Amino acid sequence: MTLPLWFQVSSLVVLSAVLIADLLLIVWRPHVPSTRESGLWVSLYVALALVFSGVMFVVGGEQAGAEFLAGWVTEYSLSIDNLFVFVLIMASFVVPRKYQQEILMIGILLAILFRGIFILLGAALIASFSWIFYVFGAFLLVIGIQQFFSGREDDIERENAVLGFLQKRLSMTDEFRGLKFRITVEGVRLWTPLVVVLVAIGTADVVFAIDSIPAIYGITESPFIVFTANVFALMGLRQLYFLLGHLIDKLVYLHFGIAFILSFIGVKLVLHALHENELPFINGGEHVAWAPDIGTWESLGVIVVAMAVAVGASWWKLRKSPLVGADPGV
Repeated sequence: MTLPLWFQVSSLVVLSAVLIADLLLIVWRPHVPSTRESGLWVSLYVALALVFSGVMFVVGGEQAGAEFLAGWVTEYSLSIDNLFVFVLIMASFVVPRKYQQEILMIGILLAILFRGIFILLGAALIASFSWIFYVFGAFLLVIGIQQFFSGREDDIERENAVLGFLQKRLSMTDEFRGLKFRITVEGVRLWTPLVVVLVAIGTADVVFAIDSIPAIYGITESPFIVFTANVFALMGLRQLYFLLGHLIDKLVYLHFGIAFILSFIGVKLVLHALHENELPFINGGEHVAWAPDIGTWESLGVIVVAMAVAVGASWWKLRKSPLVGADPGV
């Protein structure tokens, strides 16, 4: 599967323009978006992703279109878990809502940067070492099992450790001053909480990039599809925060769906590695004929069903136990 160079370049230019426009919108019109506005923006970005997948079907064929669609759904699912950590960080520091848009946009840009780095690294490893799929598969299985049993507790402990380390070593004020990192109070230079918030968000971005990139390489080996699927998954994440931020931690079964997806892709990668095996100590270096290679459409179906069941079960439980209290992001 080879996508035309003109299509890849023009796609990256358009995506860059959309991200820049989104960033400029925050600068020109800083405000707290309403639920209706957030919903419209999220719908727009989802529609753009679906349109792009349709273009992929036309330009690259069924394989490219299916791989992008499955990759985007996978990364969008994992990004929702990323969003939970953003909610946690904002709540921990009681970040004023008027500053949350700017901070979230910086966090999303950092996520794109880190994922771009890991995408290039993953592509280089795949090109150099055919057995790397065993490593990716085993890693995702471990992460999936860990997520299944511990849920978000590991995320919370990691963020608390980072925040506690920085707070003990930096002279800080409790006051936010826009996007300023340092301020002077009675002649003393102090750090603002913003620096710790951004370090915590950056740390979360790195961890989620390490989790998500092997997962999508289990669906496609095209760096272009991997990158565009990640960008489309992250686009609109800021608006999704304001749309569902206060409900994210109420989706109590979401981590089970994500754990299942990670474990499923881990198994898929191991089976793919066995199917293409070249390691001499496994089956004498020959391909393992009985190992099935799970197709892209089958993968997409499993991922959609897993997320639908997890979200549906969470909403059912939420209806039985209605949300009480205010938005933790306030």
